Amino acid sequence: MTGQFGPRQKALTYLVLAPLAILFLAPFAWLVSASFQPMGEIFSGTPHWIPQDATLEGYKGFLNVGQLTKAQQAQGHGDWRWFVNSAVVAVTITVLQTFFNALCAYCFAKRRFPGRNGIFVLFLATMMVPGQVTLIPNYLIIQHIPFFGGNDWMGNGGHGWLDSYWGLIMPGIVSAFGIFLLRQYMLSIPDQLLEAARIDGAGEFRIFRSVVLPLCGPALAANAIFTFQGAWEDFFWPLIIMSSPEKITAPVGLALFVVQNRTSWTLLFAGSVIAALPMIVVFLVFQRRFVQGIALTGIKG
Repeated sequence: MTGQFGPRQKALTYLVLAPLAILFLAPFAWLVSASFQPMGEIFSGTPHWIPQDATLEGYKGFLNVGQLTKAQQAQGHGDWRWFVNSAVVAVTITVLQTFFNALCAYCFAKRRFPGRNGIFVLFLATMMVPGQVTLIPNYLIIQHIPFFGGNDWMGNGGHGWLDSYWGLIMPGIVSAFGIFLLRQYMLSIPDQLLEAARIDGAGEFRIFRSVVLPLCGPALAANAIFTFQGAWEDFFWPLIIMSSPEKITAPVGLALFVVQNRTSWTLLFAGSVIAALPMIVVFLVFQRRFVQGIALTGIKG
């Protein structure tokens, strides 16, 4: 039976995948359940998958809303600005990186110029460099950006893009992996379509915008999901360059929240669930295109 699974193969597939799915989903399911449980129930000794005394006190305490006592208000350090900051940074990085990755991928896939393959190999080589190696150089570059943060034209005298949204966004607007992903997909687009557009008088950017991008929807969606996930969950870089409490992102805010509250688990679980919701929504909305983009990328090498 070519290209299809019989009943036995399907049953065996579900028999293997179902326990794995439960294994991966169980921690998140318990996190959601625990966010509605009081502290005593969380540490009762026996995990409860369904809250026996469901409560919203964790969410109220985290967001400082509702009828709270002064002690509860003092305990809650959650702030919607953390999530707004994360949303602004993640969406901006996703839009810019998807555009620039697609632009670079188009040049590597459909344009002919000297050294194209060598430059592309260098791009791929950067994927093997750990982020910790480039951390200090990136920090120094961000610190010495001219004309920003009190710097002069030589990049001295101020703090540059440190403690600013520019410092969070600009280092992430290009990704070697994203360029590789989109290039592989663009190689599957027939060159005859581009030649027909050139015969009709379309310029290169017009071809890129009107012909190539509409055909790359699945790959663009896959790139956008990967980018948004990485930007939303990024912890180390915002922790290093941000110092203003009102500018920190959700992952850093949750970490500081643990320190400030000596790990108040009900509030931490509630904040973790809120922080995970955007990623779940993005994946559910773009799931079909994401899977299609991953499946079709690499048709041509």
